[in-house]
Amino acid sequence: MDRRATVRRVGVVILVVNLLLAVAKAIVWQVTGSLAVGSEAVNSVADVAYSAVVVAGLFLTTQPPDFEHPHGHERIEPFVSLFVAAGVFVAGIGVAYSGVTALVSAGPPRTVTGGPLAIAVLVATGAVKLLLYRYCVRVGRRRDSPALVATALDNRNDTFTALAALIGVLGATAGFPLLDPLAAVAVSVGILYTGYEIVRDNVGYLVGAAPPEDLRAEILDRALSHPEVRGAHDVVAHYVGPEVDVSLHIEVEGERSLFEAHDIETEVVDSIRSIAAVDDVFVHVDPKELGEWKEADDVRIAAEEVTEGDEQEADVRPPDATDR
Repeated sequence: MDRRATVRRVGVVILVVNLLLAVAKAIVWQVTGSLAVGSEAVNSVADVAYSAVVVAGLFLTTQPPDFEHPHGHERIEPFVSLFVAAGVFVAGIGVAYSGVTALVSAGPPRTVTGGPLAIAVLVATGAVKLLLYRYCVRVGRRRDSPALVATALDNRNDTFTALAALIGVLGATAGFPLLDPLAAVAVSVGILYTGYEIVRDNVGYLVGAAPPEDLRAEILDRALSHPEVRGAHDVVAHYVGPEVDVSLHIEVEGERSLFEAHDIETEVVDSIRSIAAVDDVFVHVDPKELGEWKEADDVRIAAEEVTEGDEQEADVRPPDATDR
């Protein structure tokens, strides 16, 4: 199944599951009066809202390229993820308010009834959310989908918040009613942390941050692994949405014909573009005799590692001023 169909299917599964959980928690909340279960119900309602946005966003991001969007629509995904984060923050603040209000209230703590029913729905929630987390993170990373990874993080933390709510219900049922609003506050902390994680992981996509160091090293290694490439400089890799665009200069023997230089450039482009995270690659071919090496320590070190320290053979050492 291609990326488009896969991510859309996952989005629909998440929406349906969150809707069923929200209904179940709301019913149990009304029956038991548990603030912890009520907080989980609010969390699930927020999950339903953002799941609907994720489904719509994934539909847009998986549209094929067109005249106005020649590189496709994947760059919308970080915005979808940030919308998810906004909904998560709103839910977390609401849950925190309800828990703190109950703790500082002058009246006696609200009695929790129907403990076994509340326990059952929270145990089921934790199990379902754990399965959703593993499902979403596997597909999200395999398909390079930041929206699905953000959703996976939310499901992972929902597992922990369900556990916190379960502790509150067990405590309230055992005669310690203050544990119920305390659990609600704990749930809110988990919700807010999820929002922080989503923002942290997606801002880099929007501001064109550099990819991880291992990916940059792999890009350079692939360029230098070509037998006709004597070195590389001005290597620039940055995120454009969830995908990476790369530009670099490679140096080849100056006596190569234009046809040969073109073939070398094409092979280097194809090699780098085959990296799953890379979208587009731009390669400029320089004659190595021009000596255009820049003062970029990371590039020289990486090139030396590829050539096992043979700087002269790899032509990775900047030439003297007299050679330029």
